[in-house]
Amino acid sequence: MNANTHSAIQATFDASQQGTIHFGEVISQLMRVQVESYHVDYRTGRTTYYLPDGSTLDLAFGRPQEGIADTFNDGEIRAAILGAQQGRVMYPEFKRLSQRAGCIGYTVWLAGRHVTYLGRRGESHIEHFPD
Repeated sequence: MNANTHSAIQATFDASQQGTIHFGEVISQLMRVQVESYHVDYRTGRTTYYLPDGSTLDLAFGRPQEGIADTFNDGEIRAAILGAQQGRVMYPEFKRLSQRAGCIGYTVWLAGRHVTYLGRRGESHIEHFPD
């Protein structure tokens, strides 16, 4: 991974964590540097970015202070996603809402234009990017 790509991913990660850019901007910025997908693991506090050439970048963030709900609530996940898609819910709030809904992490498939949200017992919710 070249220094420009690393820098762009880091800047996008930082802005998202601070809640200064919305989900659409995250996707746009990561696509510009050819990120193929990324995985967020709330339990470990890690986000891993994957590029088509096989290179990866692993970045740490604060683990949930409130914990993650035991039960995966699909309706609450969908509500948090809708808020993020509409730009009303920024990432710090999205993390809290999705963790309260029992989401342990998710994978964003930029190349496939969808996100897979995961629960503790293998539950999943797939959300396709809006057109």
